[in-house]
Amino acid sequence: MPRPPLPPFTEQSAVQKIRAAEDGWNGRDPVKVALAYTPDSRWRNRSDFINGRSEIEAFLTRKWEKELEYRLIKELWAFSGNHIAVRFAYEWHDSDGAWYRSYGNENWEFDDAGYMKTRHASINDVRIEEADRKFHWPQGRRPDDHPGLSELGL
Repeated sequence: MPRPPLPPFTEQSAVQKIRAAEDGWNGRDPVKVALAYTPDSRWRNRSDFINGRSEIEAFLTRKWEKELEYRLIKELWAFSGNHIAVRFAYEWHDSDGAWYRSYGNENWEFDDAGYMKTRHASINDVRIEEADRKFHWPQGRRPDDHPGLSELGL
């Protein structure tokens, strides 16, 4: 079954695809998120190489067990055909209560049905004070009126 919006992407459809991905990741359901990827999807996430939905589910389960109160914002960087480049930031804390903001870039490639088949992510973590947090919405989908990365100066 197709997963719109489908490539080739326009600026509007690329932004829609990015927001759908952001919403999914903010929902923190590894099984549901993995369904956005092809069964044989290939990832590079930092120094991890992940292949297929079962590895994606396992990876995301570990991620969200470690990265507590995770909140993510993604923003379009560039697009062409079936490719989208995204920049993002997310905030989370560890089990000791230390807060972090993680910054990164992703390169995505989609199949004709709109499933992501390749994801390359480069990510850096910066320790922040809780008072310096910028992502304060309740866990889950970012509200439509919440500023994006550019509006927040990130």
